[in-house]
Amino acid sequence: MCGIAGYWDLSNQLSQTQSQGIVTAMTDAIVKRGPDSSGVWLDGSAGVALGHRRLAILDLSPGGAQPMLSADSRYAIVFNGEIYNFGVLRARLLDRGYQFRGHSDTEVMLAAISEWGLTGALQEFIGMFAFALWDTQTQQLHLCRDRLGEKPLYYGWVGDTLLFGSELKALLAHPKWDGKIDRSALTLFVRYGYVPAPYSIYQGIKKLTPGTSISFGVEQPQTAIPVAYWDLHTAVQTGIKQPFTGTDGEAIEHLDRLLRETIAEQMIADVPLGAFLSGGIDSSTIVALMQAQSSRPIKTFSIGFTEAQYNEAEYAKAVAAHLGTEHTELYVTAKDALEVIPQLPHLYDEPFADSSQIPTYLLSKMTREHVTVSLSGDAGDELFGGYSRYFVGIDVWDKISWIPLEMRKVYAKLLVSVKPETWDGIVQNVSKFVPRVDNIQAGRKIHKVAGVLKSEQPLELYRELVSTWKNPGEIVLNTTEPETIVTHPPDWLKRDLEFPHQMMYLDSMSYLPDDILVKVDRAAMAVSLESRVPFLDRRVIEFAWQLPLSMKLRNKQGKWLLRQVLDKYVPSHLIDRPKMGFGVPIDSWLRHELRDWAESLLDEQRLAREGFFNVAAVREQWAEHLSGKFNRCYSLWNILMFQAWLEDHSH
Repeated sequence: MCGIAGYWDLSNQLSQTQSQGIVTAMTDAIVKRGPDSSGVWLDGSAGVALGHRRLAILDLSPGGAQPMLSADSRYAIVFNGEIYNFGVLRARLLDRGYQFRGHSDTEVMLAAISEWGLTGALQEFIGMFAFALWDTQTQQLHLCRDRLGEKPLYYGWVGDTLLFGSELKALLAHPKWDGKIDRSALTLFVRYGYVPAPYSIYQGIKKLTPGTSISFGVEQPQTAIPVAYWDLHTAVQTGIKQPFTGTDGEAIEHLDRLLRETIAEQMIADVPLGAFLSGGIDSSTIVALMQAQSSRPIKTFSIGFTEAQYNEAEYAKAVAAHLGTEHTELYVTAKDALEVIPQLPHLYDEPFADSSQIPTYLLSKMTREHVTVSLSGDAGDELFGGYSRYFVGIDVWDKISWIPLEMRKVYAKLLVSVKPETWDGIVQNVSKFVPRVDNIQAGRKIHKVAGVLKSEQPLELYRELVSTWKNPGEIVLNTTEPETIVTHPPDWLKRDLEFPHQMMYLDSMSYLPDDILVKVDRAAMAVSLESRVPFLDRRVIEFAWQLPLSMKLRNKQGKWLLRQVLDKYVPSHLIDRPKMGFGVPIDSWLRHELRDWAESLLDEQRLAREGFFNVAAVREQWAEHLSGKFNRCYSLWNILMFQAWLEDHSH
């Protein structure tokens, strides 16, 4: 895992010393992504500069250092990530006569590009990656990103200079940087709590979309557009045309074998390795299959909270004990979590408002004290149907769609007239007599149901569930909200997929790459920890989309197939419980410990002076939250995270 940065200055008026200084400053800005060493490569005749910060994972010798040149010196590359099947590719290339100086996956990538061309090589790579490749022969700069967007890559033109980097802070270090906030991207942030690709918070700067490459040549480089080498739509359509037709037992065995192979590849490292363990289905499956293939106890890590409704540590501890892992847990206090908040604007570099970023950072920090690489269970929900909205959504729609819309709106008003905390108490009492009632954050969920009641069609219901602010164009001043795949889903989606599969697809295209994977990447990289996500192996993704919905959702539960695999290794009573998520009590903190901090950021005069938000609307939500009448913590957290970011980036 590493950090990359660089530029192509078309004016080409800088000296070699100036160029070296600029690109070094860009990579120094992301030193945490690669603290072990750094490197710079320049093509002085073209004005190209490539920079790299290294976190050494494979081939710790200088033979693995970057930037790296191909054997014939045609290509120069800076690369962030891991190619898990590099050993297989290396063997194929050795058969074709290639000779290798070292043992790194980077060298194998260059040989593969030389042998099969860039597009052909991208088809062969299995892993997580973002890289920049300069072709000295054609004078083209190629930027490429992995299939689901595990590794980040920003790029954009500032005048006649193309900038790129793993994080925005690298671009900000270039002397020509002149970033202006993109208000339309801000509306997206206000809705979702993250800025979805291809947008960034700055005008003219984009995130390269997952599964694409973009090529800049000397002829009209500023008109280049990304081209897909793989896309989830194709994987879904292939799955529909060639569905898995085996028995339940055959599906269980196939997924077990596929995950074992994938995890075995991802356990290859020349440094200490472990895994995050929450005690839920996804992380427990990853750890179980790691331990099944290891002769020594796997190192596992979990984080605990003193607040029972947020604490999964006891479950993780029980799973670790059953599997025999070397388990480490850290119980954090509100004080520990609150101390992270001032760091968030710098860690995340772009406004980001998933509050589980706080425990994710604390977990990563603790894990890094013991290992350099950690596997996680992310993406299991999107692929195998884990979120409650997938199985509840269709039930809710079936139950409400026959009720006239106006009547549903009346019911919605009644539900939100009761405070979430009051609903929590009611459901808590009911659960004493009806044990299977899910009482985790019940009040918040009931308020979400109220929003759902107002939907006119199923995908509107989904948009309601994933939107924090429902009409962000009314909150952010002087702009309009751009279309996204969530607000304007493609027609084929409604035609070809059942509603739960529609939601899984949209989550995989938006929430997964732009929230979940961003959260983990920035938190882990802030402490120089490499995080790997086995569920995002291309072969696992493609198999998941061959499965019928009944192998994901069954008996009003999600992840049926994954549960069956896990049952082979861990007793179901250690796992079978309502999904908790990875939250923190933001609602309470805003009324107490964080009140002064929030009040400062939401000050009426300050908001008016800065001119981004409808002051009255924001202040109304703040007053409602403080009164305890409503829980507005999620919508307010989005505003607060932008305000904190703005304050940090104005200095």
